Amino acid sequence: MVHAYILIQTEVGKAAAVAAEISGIPGVTTAEDVTGPYDVIVRAEADTVDQLGQLVVARIQNVEGITRTLTCPVVHL
Repeated sequence: MVHAYILIQTEVGKAAAVAAEISGIPGVTTAEDVTGPYDVIVRAEADTVDQLGQLVVARIQNVEGITRTLTCPVVHL
């Protein structure tokens, strides 16, 4: 299982709506609106890195109101 944090920037005033919509996507374990340089932080999981990439590109980035994403895979050192 691959886990990642996805940091999301949204259009002004869209953070809560984006977090709410993303939280319903399969593979997303949490989606919270936050303050700071990013507006929403998502924790997601998938069976493989490729499936994680598909989740981000095909599902999450298609949510209306998102302007930029940064995917940070979790590593176990």
